[in-house]
Amino acid sequence: MSYFTDMTWKESIKDIIDILIVSYIIYKVLNMVQGTRAVQLLKGILVLVVIWALSTLLDLYTLKWLMNQMFTFGVLAIFIIFQPELRRGLEQLGRGKFFGRSAESDEEISKLIGEVIKAVNYLAHRKIGALIVFERSTGLNEYTESGIPMQSAVSSELLINIFIPNTPLHDGALIMQGNQIAAAACYLPLSENPFISKELGTRHRAAIGISEVADSVSVVVSEETGQISLAINGQIVRDIKEESLISKLYEELRASSSLKEKGSAFWKRKGDRSNG
Repeated sequence: MSYFTDMTWKESIKDIIDILIVSYIIYKVLNMVQGTRAVQLLKGILVLVVIWALSTLLDLYTLKWLMNQMFTFGVLAIFIIFQPELRRGLEQLGRGKFFGRSAESDEEISKLIGEVIKAVNYLAHRKIGALIVFERSTGLNEYTESGIPMQSAVSSELLINIFIPNTPLHDGALIMQGNQIAAAACYLPLSENPFISKELGTRHRAAIGISEVADSVSVVVSEETGQISLAINGQIVRDIKEESLISKLYEELRASSSLKEKGSAFWKRKGDRSNG
């Protein structure tokens, strides 16, 4: 109690700022590893910490010695295991993204959408089937691991080539993480919604299915009709117009805190077409 009694108002403000900064850093680190295998590794580390605490509390000499040895070499192991996440965090710090949205973030989203729109228009005119899934806050690594990893920059030419029939990557979904193509030929869960139109095939059911288990956004090109569809939150809008598609993709990919409120009006306007 004497510590708090002797504190001046300047020291109080300094401590509050210190706590806020540390809390923000922890929050950003957790966001950075969300949806990756690092989450499971963190859980494993937490279990080891609990075991070490119990061995110390109960004075279990051998177990405590073993845990101390693990922690001694564990620091180096952590840097090796978390190398991808650490590298991504340092890149974001260098670009100014670690402390908030950078000025070029919206430009990157616009460029990404532009490349996707060019690709789906090309595919739609030639009735080439395609399924592109955009990851948002819910990680999709479980599904990227079922496909072929790419980690490639996005271009309309690459997107088109991936979905050309009879090529190794055309069958399955393409998953985007941020402004990169994470993987292609991925397997997705199919929707079991009994109210989905019987006209919809496997590709559309997969687009709806992934949007039911994650907050992802899916763009589908039908190989039967050439129509472009958009699936979000377990619902699908078929034959969506280019202007509406661009607007909705931009709105959703900005990852604002009010995604559901912004999306509700859209689905009300389009609701009469969702079952068609």
